[in-house]
Amino acid sequence: MKCYIQALLIITLYTPGFLTAAGLPSGDEIARNINARNEGVAVARNLSMSMTDRRGKMRNRETRAFRKYYGEEKRTVIFYLEPNNVKGTAFLTWDYPDVNRDDDQWLYLPAMRKVRRISASDRGDAFLGTDLTYEDIKLETRVSMQDYSRKTIGEDEVDGHHCYLVKATPINADISKALGYGKVELCVDSKIWFVRRAKFWDTGGNMLKTSHFRDIRQVQGIWTQHLIEVENHKSGHRTKFLFSDVTYLESMGDDLFSKNALRRGL
Repeated sequence: MKCYIQALLIITLYTPGFLTAAGLPSGDEIARNINARNEGVAVARNLSMSMTDRRGKMRNRETRAFRKYYGEEKRTVIFYLEPNNVKGTAFLTWDYPDVNRDDDQWLYLPAMRKVRRISASDRGDAFLGTDLTYEDIKLETRVSMQDYSRKTIGEDEVDGHHCYLVKATPINADISKALGYGKVELCVDSKIWFVRRAKFWDTGGNMLKTSHFRDIRQVQGIWTQHLIEVENHKSGHRTKFLFSDVTYLESMGDDLFSKNALRRGL
């Protein structure tokens, strides 16, 4: 009888949605807590991008970014302001809650004077010279529930904050190929449910890049990241995203999140 009870307890602890054997929340529970964190209805902010290659050559980009929720649907637009050779470039994404519906993403390049739709197969591509992908940009501070299976593998500390370690594995080879990742390890703050560090491996099992999410503080009562630092271990390339003048709003014009707005610019 004692053995039976012990076996039943082990089965229960390893059932998705329950605590792990070590008493830690499951990977799926952690992911749900991340996605349940308040992000406000709408937000406007400045975003400075800095890209540095292995030789130390740096490129800087100044942008203005906006995001708005329509219920569970999320729309994001980024307008490039400086330097002149990229001024007028704009990126728009409509992120749908229906997992069976592909998200819509468009890119406007002023040199071509046309809006190009980005297909679902492009989501693992690098976002405009940075070390983040189109999918990374779309997800922002959330995680995909449908693309990965997750397992809590332990605990760690990042920048003095206690974190849960979660291993996320693409659910199949097609998803892995589309995302460009074979495995992801997330270090998630156990108090505010914010990813503070993410490690990525490529589809061949090689270490690809590490992202750090820093200067996380409350703005109008909402936990907000102000710095993202990404290092690509293969290429030696590094990207820094610096957010400033962050303002959360209750309303924002719908015309801002349209293909016409991409052509029109700010």
